[in-house]
Amino acid sequence: MIARYFPGPVAAGVLLTALYTLLISSADGITKMFAASYAAPQLFALSGGVVAVLSLVANRQGGTLRGMRTTCPVAMAIRVLATVAGTVAFFYAFRLLPFAEVFLFIAMIPLFAALMSGPVLGEAVRPQVWVALALGAVGVMCLFPEGVTSVGPGHLVALAAVVLGTVSMVASRYIGQRDDNLLAQVFYPNLALMVTMGAVLPFVFEPMALADLGWALAYAVLLFGARWVLVAALKMLPAFVVTPLMNLQFLWMVGIGIAIFGEVPGGMVFLGAAIIICAGAWLVYDQVMAVRREIPVKPRVMPAE
Repeated sequence: MIARYFPGPVAAGVLLTALYTLLISSADGITKMFAASYAAPQLFALSGGVVAVLSLVANRQGGTLRGMRTTCPVAMAIRVLATVAGTVAFFYAFRLLPFAEVFLFIAMIPLFAALMSGPVLGEAVRPQVWVALALGAVGVMCLFPEGVTSVGPGHLVALAAVVLGTVSMVASRYIGQRDDNLLAQVFYPNLALMVTMGAVLPFVFEPMALADLGWALAYAVLLFGARWVLVAALKMLPAFVVTPLMNLQFLWMVGIGIAIFGEVPGGMVFLGAAIIICAGAWLVYDQVMAVRREIPVKPRVMPAE
């Protein structure tokens, strides 16, 4: 049904991004659980290895394993470094801040993406986009449940995580425009995560209960699905359109925060989320109209009587 009103790639990109928000929010919930009791390497050494293996298994073509070669080694290296550092930063942001405040910083990603998309990707950012991003910034300010009173270590860590995460996403978009081997973008960052976290793990390891091990494996599966879906979405839509849509993650985070952690956001939090989601919808509409202007309308051929 959605394909009747939106161009195919745009519709697919929107749906994939929405699915990504559900998967990544579930993974974030597990991250917050782990952050309360374990150090980052305890979760990421295992999950990085599992995701890397799943990437190899899934990357089949014609019944045989497809290689993980990439045509953009420099951009891939940038994505790997940004992903590893950003993942660790987000881990400690979840330890130091409530879910709603972490989302505040996640919602800033479109602003950074818009700044990077022009010089890095050569994607024109029209005035409508900047208006939508400004509207999103207004919504972001509402997401402080008790107002902006001070800046603590958690806020600085979350800001660093967002900058690094945006670099990773823009690099993904750059690679996706030039290389159709999508799972290579999932494989290499998680392989690097496994290696780096594995090197630190002996110094911070604590025995894990069987249930916690199960949660770690569930995290790996959710993360694999989320990153695969996100790479596919970034191949279909510009980064500054995908990233505002990711603000749908707020709805899942509110539900998880209430059900699991007992965090009930105030009314201003929901108001801010509504403003940001509207700004994201505006960007999607702007992208749809741009695609339609670029695609000539072919005359309909009437069937012979």
